[in-house]
This record gives sequence, structure tokens and C-alpha cells, in this order.
Amino acid sequence: MLIKILKEAFLGSMSSILTVAKIVIPLMIIIEIIKELNLLDKICGIFKPLTKMLKLSETTILPLFSGLFFGIVYGAGLIIDAAEEGNISKKDMYLVIVFLGACHAIVEDTLVFVQIGANGWVIFFVRLISAFILTYIFSIIFDKSNTAKRIIKEEIAG
Repeated sequence: MLIKILKEAFLGSMSSILTVAKIVIPLMIIIEIIKELNLLDKICGIFKPLTKMLKLSETTILPLFSGLFFGIVYGAGLIIDAAEEGNISKKDMYLVIVFLGACHAIVEDTLVFVQIGANGWVIFFVRLISAFILTYIFSIIFDKSNTAKRIIKEEIAG
């Protein structure tokens, strides 16, 4: 009995891993091709209206785009790089983190959930719309908060 349960668990796990691999491996190959062809900057130009709507500077486009499509780790790495280089304000950093917290790796995650029977369009649009709404609300709160004013003053002074 125990061997039968372990066998079923193993086969089920392997099936799930193969399903995820069918999605993740091609996406990783596409990401590497995009990076090698230096298409990331060109693709990011499409997102300029998005950043304006969310009250973000254009320096957030690359981390936002990368995190949205390639995953939160990749996006976070670009946010850290931009912060270390001084290319992104603290406000923008916070807002990108809020956006990516709600909506990261949207293609990969959606495809994984579709494989287990979920409606991909519902997941895609609910996550995207939620991220927009949350980020917009946080941008308003950030603009009105005393902490935000202190952070902005520190950036100007420092």
C-alpha cells in the first residue's frame, strides 16, 4: 500500500515538473534571445505610457517590464542595480515593488495555472488590473505621506 502511494506521488510530481518545464524552459530561452539581441530596451519603450499613468519615472521601465514578464527575482535584481547606481528614486523603487508584488512573472505564472485548468485570461487580467490599482493608490498615498516628504528631502540633500 505504501509503495503504491509513493509511486503515485512520485509519478504525479514528475508529471507536474514536466508540465512546468514545458513552460519555463522555452520562456528562459526566449528571455536569453531577447537579452542577446538587445531587444529589451526597444520593448521597454512600449511601457512609457504605463509608467506615466502610475506616476513613475522612465528609469523604472526596465525593472518593471523585466519583473512583470520574467519574474520578481530578475526585476528585483534590476531594481537593486538601479538603486545602487542612483538611477531610481526611492518613491519609484517602492512603487515598482508594489506593482511587482501583485503582478510578477505574469506569462509564466498564468501558463502554469492554465495547465492545471484555470482560466488564463481571468488570472492575467485580474493580476494586471489589481497591480495597476494598488500601485496607483500607493502612489497617491506616497505623495501625501510625511514619510514620503522626508524621503524626498533626503534624496535632494544627499
